[in-house]
Amino acid sequence: METKNVLLVKYGEISLRKGNRAFFEHRLLDAIRKNLKGYGNIRVLREQGRFLIEDTTGDLNTEAVLPHIRKIFGIAGFCYAVKTSSRNIEELRTIGSKFFATQVVDSNAKTFRVETKRSDKNYPMTSTDISAVIGETIFNSELELAVDLHNPDITLWVEIRNDVYFYVNSENGEGGLPYGSSGKGVLLLSGGFDSPVAGYLTARRGVEIIAVYCHSPPFVSERAEDKVADLTRQLAKYTGGVKLCVVPFTDIQLFLKENVSDVKLTIFLKRAMLHVASRLAEKEKALCIITGDSIGQVASQTIHSLAAMESATQFPVLRPLAAMDKQSIIDIAVKIGTHDISIRPYEDCCTVFVAKHPENKPSTKAIEAIEARFFNELSSLIDSALKAAKYISN
Repeated sequence: METKNVLLVKYGEISLRKGNRAFFEHRLLDAIRKNLKGYGNIRVLREQGRFLIEDTTGDLNTEAVLPHIRKIFGIAGFCYAVKTSSRNIEELRTIGSKFFATQVVDSNAKTFRVETKRSDKNYPMTSTDISAVIGETIFNSELELAVDLHNPDITLWVEIRNDVYFYVNSENGEGGLPYGSSGKGVLLLSGGFDSPVAGYLTARRGVEIIAVYCHSPPFVSERAEDKVADLTRQLAKYTGGVKLCVVPFTDIQLFLKENVSDVKLTIFLKRAMLHVASRLAEKEKALCIITGDSIGQVASQTIHSLAAMESATQFPVLRPLAAMDKQSIIDIAVKIGTHDISIRPYEDCCTVFVAKHPENKPSTKAIEAIEARFFNELSSLIDSALKAAKYISN
């Protein structure tokens, strides 16, 4: 009989998939294995709707393993568990009650219950009978806990699978879908709060992120580029890696400043960025563009302005923050670790060139007509900027 500490990994909405469930499971399994590669004698297996992480030589050091996989998208939760190959109910009674005693010590629990899930229907006892046998042992132990089947302070879970597992507590994971399982998108990334959060939320839905930053020296500091690079490094903690494309944008900005009025300049700058992102998306075989726009947050993010900007691209534009207020965005930035990077006092190009009173209800047809007058020159500048772009892998 083998008994050892392991980690059970739960996934949420992946389990609801039907024909393509195996695809999502394999993407998540590959991500876990990649993050744990070279770490001891770790083995990661599929175990009937769960993933099992174990040390082939004995007990798993869960506290050492968790930091490597805690931020992986697609994982709903982690369970610190004991695994045993025993099928004998008397042995399971002893193993379960002993494990439970170690978990209840610092819990201040007064009531408990035992809940059994019997995936192996060939096991000779029902789930209710298994729970009753193990629960009786706990009730008669020195723990002095009362039984509460409806609202207990603590629950011992028993899962009868190929092996038998006992666990008490679950730690929440990041949820979402495995990174890269939903295709690829280009993220317009600035140094503010919004776009990194938009990138995180989109990546959480399985979209692989390629970030593009429009850099405008000498109007912005080189530290602004460092700031954006640090933001991608922080996002990479969740994705496993983010490629950043830094595009020299100064000539494009100066050209637009000379050819459009100040009140319309922000709209044309954003359209130029969408042109840049579209061409990068074509090169990278991406399927969408992602922005940090939030409706009404600033003049360039009114519905009229968003419509006038979006016509610059044929790609779908994803705006995961569209209906969120600023504080909600900042709360997520704090959670994912981008907040302290975003507050560094280095402005991006949009901030430097923004008009005091930009137009907030532009006509899409009028904007398109103006751009058509100089589009050939603008297009040539965009091509040159992309040829001069540098790539940073994080």
